[in-house]
Amino acid sequence: MKNYIKGIILCLIIAVPSWFLGKQFPIIGGAVIAIIAGMIVALFIKNRTSIEPGIRFTSKKILQWAVVLLGFGMNLNVIFKTGAQSLPIIVCTIAISLVIAYILHKLMHIPGKISTLVGVGSSICGGSAVAAAAPVIDADDEEVAQAISVIFFFNVLAAIIFPYLGKIIGFDTGSGEAFGIFAGTAVNDTSSVTAAAATWDNMWNLGSQTLDKAVTVKLTRTLAIIPITLVLAFLRTRKEGTDSKVSLKSVFPFFILFFVLASVITTICTAFGVPDSAFAPFKTLSKFMIVLAMAAIGLNTDIVKLVRTGGKPLVLGLSCWVSITAVSLLMQHLLHLI
Repeated sequence: MKNYIKGIILCLIIAVPSWFLGKQFPIIGGAVIAIIAGMIVALFIKNRTSIEPGIRFTSKKILQWAVVLLGFGMNLNVIFKTGAQSLPIIVCTIAISLVIAYILHKLMHIPGKISTLVGVGSSICGGSAVAAAAPVIDADDEEVAQAISVIFFFNVLAAIIFPYLGKIIGFDTGSGEAFGIFAGTAVNDTSSVTAAAATWDNMWNLGSQTLDKAVTVKLTRTLAIIPITLVLAFLRTRKEGTDSKVSLKSVFPFFILFFVLASVITTICTAFGVPDSAFAPFKTLSKFMIVLAMAAIGLNTDIVKLVRTGGKPLVLGLSCWVSITAVSLLMQHLLHLI
């Protein structure tokens, strides 16, 4: 632990103010602020020997622990109740994003791991999905940083643009249901989903109708982390098993099993009368740990190289974002929700 302490402290120094700034600017979020701050601080670090172990520990292990804690924010009963309505849209948006990511990976020769992270992050739940997928495909910090940066860039745009896009399209302004489903399926990260939904509520004095719907749909969508991550683990095992004979045990994301267990515990406890608020500290801690891990990832990123090579990932992120938005609107139209 002595080898880790200096690096962890540095990450905390960056993460704590980033966390509070994220509260003040929810459209941007603490994760984006932390990763950018980490990249800037990294420019001034000359000798990384003493801090490197702690930074890597934070970016890998703490990231996995954050995913596990996310499970305590998910009640399976609530998710499945709303899922019947939103599931067809969620499946289609996830599918189109992954297909677009794969096609552009081939056509534009974008590195496979970055394509996977951007595709998964765009289609499921932004930084949380990247956090789950990164250790499974053995993505390095720079690849994670590129994916996170691209995804959150379009998150910010969606949070700002989508409420006004909804007005132009003609969403029902007397109810938050249609726009809530749209925000929950088309915006990547939870922070930006809530920002867009809350803006719609404020625009039309809907209380929290839109926010409640959007968050529930978003939680249903987040559940896709499990099958997607397991598929990625299987594909990696099959690919590497031929040459390096990597066993399933060595790459299986066991932290995802703990994530499922946390969700089951939440469901059982709430069924016996435990209030949802009892699990709020776990969700808050999880969000802070993601910010902490993003600070570490920023510290491990060469910002000059990121800017120089970031063009193709941005095109990929834009393509995924536009396709998800279009498919979400199309599916809602076909299902007579708008």
